[in-house]
Amino acid sequence: MNKFIRVNMTTREVAMQETPEKYAGLAGRALTSTFVYDEVKPTCHALGKNNKLIFAPGFLSGTTAAQSGRISVGAKSPLTGTIKESNSGGSFSQKMAKMGIKALVIEGMPADDKFYIVKIDMNGVVLDEAPAEILNGCGNHEAIKVLSAKYGDSVGIALAGPAGEYRLPTANISFKDPEGHIRSAGRGGLGAVLGSKKVKAIILDDTGAPLSVPIAKPEAFQAAAKAFAKALVTHPVTGKALSAYGTDVLINILNEAGGLPAKNFTAGRIEWNDNISGETMNATITERGGEGKVSHGCHTGCIIRCSQWYPDKNGKYITSGFEYETVWALGADAGIKDLDDIAYLDRAMDDVGVDSIDVSVAIATAMAGGLLPFGDGKAALEAVKQIAVPTPMGRILGGGTAIVGKLCGLFRTAVVKDQAIPAYDPRAVKGVGLTYATTPMGADHTAGYAVATNILKVGGYVDPLKKDGQVELSRNLQIATAAVDSTGMCLFIAFAILDIPEGFNALVDMINARYDLALTADDVTALGKSVLKTERAFNAAAGFTNAHDRLPEFFEYEPCPPHNVVWDFTPEEIDEVFNF
Repeated sequence: MNKFIRVNMTTREVAMQETPEKYAGLAGRALTSTFVYDEVKPTCHALGKNNKLIFAPGFLSGTTAAQSGRISVGAKSPLTGTIKESNSGGSFSQKMAKMGIKALVIEGMPADDKFYIVKIDMNGVVLDEAPAEILNGCGNHEAIKVLSAKYGDSVGIALAGPAGEYRLPTANISFKDPEGHIRSAGRGGLGAVLGSKKVKAIILDDTGAPLSVPIAKPEAFQAAAKAFAKALVTHPVTGKALSAYGTDVLINILNEAGGLPAKNFTAGRIEWNDNISGETMNATITERGGEGKVSHGCHTGCIIRCSQWYPDKNGKYITSGFEYETVWALGADAGIKDLDDIAYLDRAMDDVGVDSIDVSVAIATAMAGGLLPFGDGKAALEAVKQIAVPTPMGRILGGGTAIVGKLCGLFRTAVVKDQAIPAYDPRAVKGVGLTYATTPMGADHTAGYAVATNILKVGGYVDPLKKDGQVELSRNLQIATAAVDSTGMCLFIAFAILDIPEGFNALVDMINARYDLALTADDVTALGKSVLKTERAFNAAAGFTNAHDRLPEFFEYEPCPPHNVVWDFTPEEIDEVFNF
């Protein structure tokens, strides 16, 4: 990969250049965060002309390696005000890499109100006016059909939905997957940044591109790729549990552990867990048949296959990528007990283009504040659909959990740096609580997934209810995650590489064979540390201090049943996470 493409929406000019030397050895999150640190004014308004949006495939994108289909997107977040990297599956990353594109930058903003399509093929970049039929509230599912008909069924698509057009803080960037369904770079509101640039969609046409990126040492690469895939299929989480039950397998596990946040974070366990569990999802899909699929990959080369196609009672497709975090927030936190109601809500959030974590937690918060009746899935669905209009209720929910909590006058609002806390109660799963508090991205479980070790006993075991060992656990996982996010790999590879040394070694060997390098495990750790330091430096320049690395105060004095534990880390202990 050597093309570094800049699209200036102020002048409508496109610059295609060789990758600057500074970025030649970076990819994925390492590249997006370094670029944002270098070129985005930390104190700028995230929806103003000085913010920039960058798309970057990872080190292994475009290869035949399993799980290598993730794309990183970076900018200053309009939701948190911090630096942000969000990533997604789909076909976009692999197409970018095969087309030789190291990075795509969208900068500036037009003076007019027209929306544009940025179309990239092997001949260059053109800007088209966006078709009127995909604007002004058109859902993403229909927009993908229109764009695929116009540009070809095989093109890659990155899309701002109605929420992105309206520049709502929870707007995501939706990506077309190989079957034409939706995957999302969900967190941080980067769809609003794309919308602020008046870019409705980016089209990648890789016709004429090589079938794979060049590999410096093909035989060594294939041997490492085989060993890597073996580790994935051997591990019980990546080789069995996720493919059978999806990420929703965690409902029963966290419920049993007493760490499943319920009823706006007032408890850690529910009685209706079987209604919404991964086991029930599997049984429902199997029974209904039709277009349903129990196991499915979100990109070519996925062998974990944790996704699924969830059908209605007649076997017709409703949604895919039906994730635990969304099911938890709507099913346990908001008390919606019907899995079909939750599936239709998931589809609606994909359609309007919002983060299904933040908006789902916002729904639970709105119920706690009296804006919606508790447990009413039908009322919640109508409220989400209003985001496409948008009505005042649509704008409130699209504003995210922090906005809803403020408008309802609530103190129990589960956010860090204004981003909603996901599906693990930090009082009962303390390692992930430290990640929520300290990650530069706002509350984000994927930034350092301590649940693996606290609950699933992957990579060892650290008691989730005790403080001992949690600082080191969160620190080490955040470092490792920053490195994995730079490879273009799915984060779920962490389960296998934490437990199977041959899997981790094979990952490093693949990178070495791809580029003819001699990296070591220490080099991977150094990369992760460098990424985190860069991100924290950006946040510091934007005005964030360690005082922002804290959980909401109510966690400190409201015990979480059934264990009746509280968040008991001191500020000094929390600050130790990034003492490296």
